[in-house]
Order: sequence, then C-alpha cells, then structure tokens
Amino acid sequence: MKAISLKSSLGTWLICVMAMLMVPGIAKAQREYSPNFSIGVRGGATLSSMSFTPEVHQSMIQGITMGVTARYTEEKYFGLIAEVNITQRGWKEDFARDEAPQFQYERKLTYIQIPLLTHIYFGSKKVKGFFNLGPEAGFMIGDKITANFDYKNLDAIPDFPKGTRTNEQMKMDVENKFDYGIAGGAGVEFFINRRNSLLLEGRYYFGIGNIFKDSKRDFFAASRGSSIEVSLAYFFRVL
Repeated sequence: MKAISLKSSLGTWLICVMAMLMVPGIAKAQREYSPNFSIGVRGGATLSSMSFTPEVHQSMIQGITMGVTARYTEEKYFGLIAEVNITQRGWKEDFARDEAPQFQYERKLTYIQIPLLTHIYFGSKKVKGFFNLGPEAGFMIGDKITANFDYKNLDAIPDFPKGTRTNEQMKMDVENKFDYGIAGGAGVEFFINRRNSLLLEGRYYFGIGNIFKDSKRDFFAASRGSSIEVSLAYFFRVL
C-alpha cells in the first residue's frame, strides 16, 4: 500500500511540475502578438462649418490641425489612440445666396482637442488599413473674425441684406468654450521598417456642444461645429 501511495504521490508531483513548465509556453502561444506602443506627430488641413438653428447661410472654412499622438496595441486587430491637437474650426458666411457677394465674413475658432479613439486595423506587415472611432473633447483658445464690413453696426450699411438672412451670429460672443463630440476616421498606414511608419487619415468630427447659449430665451437653439480633416502622421515604435 505504501508503494502504491508513493507512486501516486510521485505521479501527482510530476504532473504538477510538467503543468508548471507548460504554462509559459501556453501563455506565449495565446499571446502571439506582443504589446506595441508608438508615439508620433500629425498635421493636416480641416474643412469645417456650423450647424445653426435657425439656419445661417454659410459655407465651409479652411483651417489646420496639428499635434502629438500615442498609440497602444496588444491584440491582432485592436488598439487605442490618444491625441493632443491644435485644431481650427468655424464657418464662413455665404453672401452669394443673398445676392450680395461683395460682403465677406469668416470666423475661425481654435481649439485644443483631445480625442480618445478605438483603433481597428488589418492588413500585412508593410501596409495596413484602419478605422478610428471615439469621443473627443476640447477647449477654445482662439476666436478670430475677419470681415470687410462693420458686422456690429449693420444698420449703418444701406445695401446689407438684413431681411433675407440670419445675422445675429456674426456679433455674438462665444459663451461655451468647452467642446465635445464624436470623431471617426479611416486611412492607411505604410511601414518603412519595424519602428517607423507613415499614416494617412481622413476623419470626420461631429460636435455635440453649442458655442452660444441655447435656453428657450436665447436666439439659437443649436450652434454646433463639425469638420472634415485630412492628416498625415509619423509614428515611431517605442515598444
């Protein structure tokens, strides 16, 4: 009985030792894709406008976007991207619709924007396609108006189209400098080597916050920004 018990104990001990030796190999097999952490810089151009209620006659305005970015991936197809960008948004008044093309007005709003995006990617070791989607928050640091007329005293301009358009937005101060919304984009990444890559992306931002007061007593019920961005980024793999 002692021999049987000794053999049983020895067999159990050997099984435990073998299991312990196999755990690192199993873990390595299950985690075939090691963590990847990259940092980089990005820059590009924006086309933006505002969603006003009541409607404002406007067209898109050009701006720039630039900043720093960090990306972490651990799974084969999934990762996270965080950025800190300086981005220009705003709008340009469309006077051609009112048959008054001699007037010009544009307003550029500059933000520090912080998007946190889910990064889904696919492809080969040399070229990968991707989709990005997630929330974005920002704070306005600049408000620049360029106009060829006195927008604060429209009554002094006899040929200004006051009765055919909404004009209150041109002289109103921005009340809400904090901005938030949803950003989504798609693009392609080209790998120069294991540590260096270039990324081309098109992105759309849909703002949720209003820049003007929006209570029932206020003039605008909605004053939200949106923009299209095209950017080029350089990534350097740290891990």
